[in-house]
Amino acid sequence: MTISHTESLIRFGLFELDLRSSQLTKNGMKIRLPQQPIQVLSLLLERAGEIVTREELRQRLWSSDVFVDFDHGLNKSVQKLRDALGDSAASPRYIETIPRVGYRFIAPVHAAEDIRNPVADTTSEQAQDLPASLPNPAAEEPRQSRWLLFTVCAGGVVICAILAIAAIALWPRLHSPEIQYTQLTDFTDSAIAPALSPDGRMVAFIRGGNGFLSTDQIYVKMLPAGEARRVTDDSRPKYGLAFSPDGSEIAYTVLEGSTFSTVEVSTLGGEPHLLLDNAAGLVWLDQQRLLFSEIRSGIHMGVVTATVTRSGLREIYFPAHERGMAHYSFPSPDRRRALVVEMNGNGEWAQCKLVDLEAQSPPVPVGPAGSCSAAGWSPDGNWMYFTASLQGQSHIWRQRFPQGDPEQVTFGPTEENGIAVEPAGRALITSAGVHESSIWIHDKTGERPLSSEGEIEGRLSPPVFNQDASVLYYLLRRRGNSNAELWRTVVESGQSEAVFSGVAMTAFDLSSDGKQVVYTTAVPGQPSQLWLAPLDRSLPVTRVDISGVRSPHFGIKGQILFQYAEGNKNYIGQIDPDGSHRSRAFAYPILGLQGISPNREWAVVSLPDVPGGSGPEVAAIPLNGGKPHRLCVDYCVPRWSTDGRFLFVPVDEPSLTSPGRSLAIPVGPAEELSDIPSTGIPPLAGPGVIKGATSVNRAILVPGRDPERYAWVNTVVHRNLYRISLP
Repeated sequence: MTISHTESLIRFGLFELDLRSSQLTKNGMKIRLPQQPIQVLSLLLERAGEIVTREELRQRLWSSDVFVDFDHGLNKSVQKLRDALGDSAASPRYIETIPRVGYRFIAPVHAAEDIRNPVADTTSEQAQDLPASLPNPAAEEPRQSRWLLFTVCAGGVVICAILAIAAIALWPRLHSPEIQYTQLTDFTDSAIAPALSPDGRMVAFIRGGNGFLSTDQIYVKMLPAGEARRVTDDSRPKYGLAFSPDGSEIAYTVLEGSTFSTVEVSTLGGEPHLLLDNAAGLVWLDQQRLLFSEIRSGIHMGVVTATVTRSGLREIYFPAHERGMAHYSFPSPDRRRALVVEMNGNGEWAQCKLVDLEAQSPPVPVGPAGSCSAAGWSPDGNWMYFTASLQGQSHIWRQRFPQGDPEQVTFGPTEENGIAVEPAGRALITSAGVHESSIWIHDKTGERPLSSEGEIEGRLSPPVFNQDASVLYYLLRRRGNSNAELWRTVVESGQSEAVFSGVAMTAFDLSSDGKQVVYTTAVPGQPSQLWLAPLDRSLPVTRVDISGVRSPHFGIKGQILFQYAEGNKNYIGQIDPDGSHRSRAFAYPILGLQGISPNREWAVVSLPDVPGGSGPEVAAIPLNGGKPHRLCVDYCVPRWSTDGRFLFVPVDEPSLTSPGRSLAIPVGPAEELSDIPSTGIPPLAGPGVIKGATSVNRAILVPGRDPERYAWVNTVVHRNLYRISLP
């Protein structure tokens, strides 16, 4: 059935699409979908039963100056639709893929007048299985019913015409003008973290896949059509680009060891020079005063103001938790307030804060209640802008100062990150694009991808192998779904499946025998919960009587270890599976629990200050008692082989052109760490630093049983800079 452009409500199966509100429902329950997949669905329904080519979709829904990568965007939109409809490409019920051509909507479709007819409601998902030879009851209706239906429809047409006239009159008041995208860079990789010069004529950015602590290089481009020029050759992790008041220098933050500093480089390029020690996210309030972040102790970072010689230093805001880190601050045009982007006590980006630069008043959460990674102000100070991630997608939001509600500005399958507001206030510059992740494996036969569809969690709860490295377990977030499920893939066959379908997890760990999983779940606004379950689903899932914990791991003697907050500090706790005998595993606080060795002999943690030592460091703490053993000179994330015979320590950070490097250090079946120097493994160390060590050409990996077999999460990022007109 072909649907007319004038229809406003379309039904198929148990679903209804309201074209006026762009709202999809199932059995009356709203399904949350971005605008782009809704538009794709609308066009497919309009041409139900017909092939809609990819080119027709591009011309209708993606103008060439708006979308970064059409193929990625369309594929992602169709996948979001299939996830929302419970459909699949292999055995479609709704959307059929015509290889290399386009798509076709294959389910029966009914327009508004069909929905009003109770007989038509028999076309549900269950009714779709009925044989085509069944009689059509609608064809046997009495003529009186048809006349009554005609009369009702005629009256409906008059009412709809009146409503349409009213809607046309009110449209300008209810809807802002459509925003326009203008592409500024055209890299095959990525341009990220934009910063504008004071006069708005130059944009600086990092060319690479990550705008925070990136080892990639800084480029400068004259707007709108100048050639991008590289201005740094600096391998240190960096972030926080900002122009000097006269636009001649670019300041940026670098991390050396555990020390943050701000350096400057000329916009013409050259060697960077130190501007200020213990300073991050630096911006100028005026020619003399600076606003920046500094470490107070450990890694506790807050916002301060001072001159370039640190005279008149005054603390503005420090997060309550000692693990909190306020990395960026964005002053208002009148320099009386600032928007702060910070990490919380768990090392995750938190909601943005509004702080007062003149008075010691409590910070105010602003922007959407999600992970805020960048912010900015309109030149008149009336609007605050944010890039924030909600339900797994990062978009631009705005909020009227001082007491407006957050409003989403950008939508669709592309994601935005970073904000630089033009001096005139009519547009902003952001990095827009797509990213996809998959799992790859390296073994004696080479490297190959393993089957996976969706976004794979690789940082907060990384994938793990079972003990013989034959099966890989990981958290997978399917497209269109903000929740992550536990999946597993058999390495040899590539066969994948959800372990507990429909169970949203935030972190997990496998038992040493591979028979059980301990995991945490979280519901927005509620404390996390801890669960224990057999992997073969032979017994019911058991909830452990504790909440508000994270990073669960199986510990020694059957106990469960976890990270929890007490006051403004984090600790490692332990508890029996039945909820009894809860206690601290160690008396002293930690910054974060990174993992447990396979034999449950060691807990790898980041520490604010090892007893008898100084400064934050990464160490292994013996679970049977004893002193911590430092693993790295600088911050690192070590990983154990599945049998505990090797410890993999990253020594060379990944970049745009390199996956980095790790050392595989033999520690034997007893997980003996005595050969590791007491000061830890230094950065860029070669295999000669420890007898028997070997280099592995990847910094972030999931070890198997030996250095020849490992997996990793391969994330492909394609972003470019865009100028976005503001509604």
